[in-house]
Amino acid sequence: MSIPESFYSHLAKRKNSLKVYNPYRDRYKLENLKRYFDAMFALAGPRVMLVGEAPGYKGCRLTGIPFSSGKLFEEVEHPFLQSLGPQLTLDQDSLVAENSASVVWRYLIDQPIVPLFWNSFPFHPHPSRIQKKNRAPSAAEIKEGAFYLNELVEVFQPDIVAGLGRAGTSCAQAVLSEKDICYIRHPSYGGKRDFMTGMDQILSI
Repeated sequence: MSIPESFYSHLAKRKNSLKVYNPYRDRYKLENLKRYFDAMFALAGPRVMLVGEAPGYKGCRLTGIPFSSGKLFEEVEHPFLQSLGPQLTLDQDSLVAENSASVVWRYLIDQPIVPLFWNSFPFHPHPSRIQKKNRAPSAAEIKEGAFYLNELVEVFQPDIVAGLGRAGTSCAQAVLSEKDICYIRHPSYGGKRDFMTGMDQILSI
């Protein structure tokens, strides 16, 4: 199975507001996402899904791909990234680093499984009129994001769903209440070692 076109068209129609930026109104970022999903669905082996809270202003907002940054494709020598990178459209403004994404993908270099990354709210939430800052999504925004998360779970059929960080885990639990959501410590703020330990446990399937 593959992601239906209705999923992408629905993403692209979401309007920007004073507190939310939709990267998928940009057709290049939407196409980047499509290429990412196509590459993920082509992978063999167990399927793991990692759910974060929302895109950040240095990462997914600029690339269209969850848990990524423009610099990631230049700096991290993961086979999946090296294969995907040349297929993407990344402008100069997107070529910045995002620390958490770098930690996650450097860890994955030595792992046999590449998780599918997504966010409970797929658009970038920011303080009113302040684009280069992140904020936690509201309860209403998480509810809005439930459509996309449920759709992805239905199509991807993951063997394991895990939340990255307390916020990502609680968001995933709220949306996927019928599933057992594993908690993985977010690698930021001194959480790198616990993140790696948690990932080791879920990727040992």
